[in-house]
Amino acid sequence: MEAVAPIPHLQARRIGKAYAAPVLVDFDFDLAPGEVHALVGSNGAGKSTFAHILAGLVQPDSGTVLLDGRPHAPRTLADAQARGVVLVQQELNLLPTLSVAENLFLDCLPQRFGAVQFAALHAQARVAMQRVGLGWLDVTAPAGALGVGQRQMVEIARALTRQCSVLILDEPTAALTEPEIARLFENIRQLQTGGVGVIYVSHRMDDIRRIADRVTVVRDGRRVTTRAAGTATVDQLVGEMVGHALPPRAARGSVGALGAVALEVSDLVAGDRVRGASFSVQEGEILGLAGLIGSGRTETLRAIFGADPVTGGGVRLRDSGQTRPLQRFPSPAAAVAQGLGLVPEDRTHDGLLLPLSIRVNATLATVPAQAGRLGWLERSRELVAAEQACNRLAVRRDSVEQAVSALSGGNQQKVVIARWLARDCSVLLFDEPTRGIDVSAKETIYAILRALVAEGRALVVVSSDLAELMTLCDRIAVMSAGRIAAEFTPDAWSEEAITRAAFSGYLYDSTDAR
Repeated sequence: MEAVAPIPHLQARRIGKAYAAPVLVDFDFDLAPGEVHALVGSNGAGKSTFAHILAGLVQPDSGTVLLDGRPHAPRTLADAQARGVVLVQQELNLLPTLSVAENLFLDCLPQRFGAVQFAALHAQARVAMQRVGLGWLDVTAPAGALGVGQRQMVEIARALTRQCSVLILDEPTAALTEPEIARLFENIRQLQTGGVGVIYVSHRMDDIRRIADRVTVVRDGRRVTTRAAGTATVDQLVGEMVGHALPPRAARGSVGALGAVALEVSDLVAGDRVRGASFSVQEGEILGLAGLIGSGRTETLRAIFGADPVTGGGVRLRDSGQTRPLQRFPSPAAAVAQGLGLVPEDRTHDGLLLPLSIRVNATLATVPAQAGRLGWLERSRELVAAEQACNRLAVRRDSVEQAVSALSGGNQQKVVIARWLARDCSVLLFDEPTRGIDVSAKETIYAILRALVAEGRALVVVSSDLAELMTLCDRIAVMSAGRIAAEFTPDAWSEEAITRAAFSGYLYDSTDAR
């Protein structure tokens, strides 16, 4: 049974939008004052397009939107914000060369006689970051120096500083760990008491059950149904999202006979985030890396891969049955040459060439294989390789010649993963592999990761979703303050134990308490 709509604060009727193909078709949506209304659907279903229409980033082809009974048709993001509609986008939009404080208050910098009052700016910024639980963050640091999770929290903090009546959150928790999610939900509940309506776009069903009042399912640009979130089951929602019920999830197999150690990380030191990390992963094993934002998970993977300079320790790789000596890769190219692959946390900055085609992006890791006798790239080979890679992950596209920037965030993530699956890597590092990916696509990726380890590959997976790690992994190592604080096997792990270990390094190391 569909949920009964309360008196609308925002009302959208028969919204239509098409590019090469229809994205939204006669789409209806209501939001009441003080309501959290979740919007769910597969990648490319039209959720982000609808959010962008409300925020003035995209103009609809048809339909009307009313805000408190008055027409709402913003032409720009600033126009929407002036009307009280604020969007936190899935793809982060901070200016990397400006400080955290400047990004927070760029459109309302405290000034006197035309000069920015930096003391006041920094004080306001510290209050804003304290609100989202990152009061220790240096607000004078450039935003480009932050990890994805921290940048996400800055985006959220910026939105919370605005006076708004409608807050749109597009995949806000995709890169956040449980403590940050809990703080975000506290802020959402405070906004609700003030009458702010929240549109919550997410693939994470646990989030929806915890925070949403109603949930609307979108499929192929159309509204399928609207339900009370408290009565909707995951199976019900997923079936409505994909148009059919998903097959039962295969149980994670017990750890069988593993191979030799494929990757050993020994006392790795890199910058101020990785402070002596040590762990190993065997052939045929998935090792999960858990931890809080800023614990050093992403930086550890980057250091292993040669993307960040290593100042202490190193890594050992097994190759052709022989274990190589301890080494530090001078560049990602050197790591790839020895059988390492990395799916990065930030796909838009580190994983994709956004203006270029899916074909180019999907075959970047296998360029030599697409070359002919004279060394020139052969387009026909590229096309075949790109189609195979995209078909394996069901990348939703018009053609492989489409610019990757035109894909939804989840489909962009699939292209990055497809690229590395096409290369014969013995060790693969995955940093938030399912960020922004819908439920059915997650199942596809889980199956592929399991198939890789069945072939004898070794995988290291960083994820902020503990349920995901416990579904996928044979072991989970927990990082805290740049070191491995604990390791768990399935018979010993729990969310409570992992969370306690994630905080442990900060309880005893005063230098990290900031």
